[in-house]
Amino acid sequence: MNANNPNDSLTANPFEADAVPHRPSTLLSLFGDVREHEGLTVLLLLANLFVMLAGYYVCKTVREPLILTGGGAEMKSYAAAGQALLLMGFVPLYGWFASRVDRIRLLLGVSLFFIVNLELFWLAGRAGVPYLGIAFFIWVGIFNNAVIAQFWSYGNDLFDKPAGERLFPIIGIGATLGSPVGAWFAGELFKRGANPFSLLQVAVAFLSVSMLLYWLIDRREGRRRSQPGARLDRGQHGFALLLNSPYLGMICLLLLVLNLVNTTGEYILSSSVVQHADQLGAADPAFNKGAYIGAFYGNYFFWVNILAVVLQSVVASRLVKYFGMGGALFALPFVALGAYGVLAAGAGLAVARVAKTAENATDYSIMNVARQMLWLPTSREEKYKAKQAADTFIVRSGDVLSAVLVWVGTVVLGVGYREFAFANVMLVAMWIGLSYILLREYRRRSDRGLTPV
Repeated sequence: MNANNPNDSLTANPFEADAVPHRPSTLLSLFGDVREHEGLTVLLLLANLFVMLAGYYVCKTVREPLILTGGGAEMKSYAAAGQALLLMGFVPLYGWFASRVDRIRLLLGVSLFFIVNLELFWLAGRAGVPYLGIAFFIWVGIFNNAVIAQFWSYGNDLFDKPAGERLFPIIGIGATLGSPVGAWFAGELFKRGANPFSLLQVAVAFLSVSMLLYWLIDRREGRRRSQPGARLDRGQHGFALLLNSPYLGMICLLLLVLNLVNTTGEYILSSSVVQHADQLGAADPAFNKGAYIGAFYGNYFFWVNILAVVLQSVVASRLVKYFGMGGALFALPFVALGAYGVLAAGAGLAVARVAKTAENATDYSIMNVARQMLWLPTSREEKYKAKQAADTFIVRSGDVLSAVLVWVGTVVLGVGYREFAFANVMLVAMWIGLSYILLREYRRRSDRGLTPV
């Protein structure tokens, strides 16, 4: 481009690597260090994550009244076992598919698969298929982890470690912006008495836009790389890669404990919500329990993600810049320690909501950045196959452990939410120790130059 010709910027392809070099970078530099040639790609990735999370939160808000009115808080915890079982088949199939198509076909193919699933749930909902709430709950857990894991695998594929540490906190703003939009929209429709399954078409629209954005990003980045979107090796599947790497094994342990704590905390909140709804229903026979729970969770998710937006846009990049990986990795466990310490002391629904809001907001912003950065010093095959296994099966296995904990606590021991909160305090202490070990290994691998470029 001729720097002396102002018309060049108007005629250039907007998806070329050096086109529109200043505006996106200047805008995004308010939130972190974005170089001129990175601005448009980062903006498109941010937009893609925005629409993906908006669509997911529509589904997430829909699932709450379906599962809580159809099975209760305990069934919500037990359904995680079904997710883990299905993922034992999904992860090898994903690895098989990833080894046989190029990158863009992998991204679009997986997105299309979940769009078809949404349409099938919509049809089943209209037909009145029984127990659909439980099936949909299981599906949403797989859908969320699979599409988000794939997005960040793609991000890890596009950027090396120094660029990823600079840009991931900024790209993550898309998630924290899209989440409250989806939650607010779903919550407002629930307040107006909308049928849960009618909202699934909104999620389909969001995923369709995501597919278009993937295509635009890959087209732009493909022109800047010598082997754009090459196929992965037909080697080990995701589970084998996790088993053969001590570093990846430690990531899995961290994810297990993190999700065990978070899911047990969700049970504490869900059981409190159901108890309160039952009390309101006993006082008023005309009370709509399902609408109350849907509106509660729509509002709850909205404020969780508003706080997450603030943390992501203002705190995350600065925390990484000044304190490195350690600052991002230790933020959530210390917040969780305070949250469950308060709940163990006997706080009620109002305080439980505030505590879980703080925990989840930190999880969705700062901890999310840390989780994605942990994969920067890994191979390309590990970024796609092993990350998909870790972010789906391992995360859902944490849910299974939480279900076991809930069953033992409620059925065998008959304890209340205070005892569950105390158990979480003990788990958070373990989590802090794991974070220290993992941070040391992350730095060792980085110092030895194990980050692929």
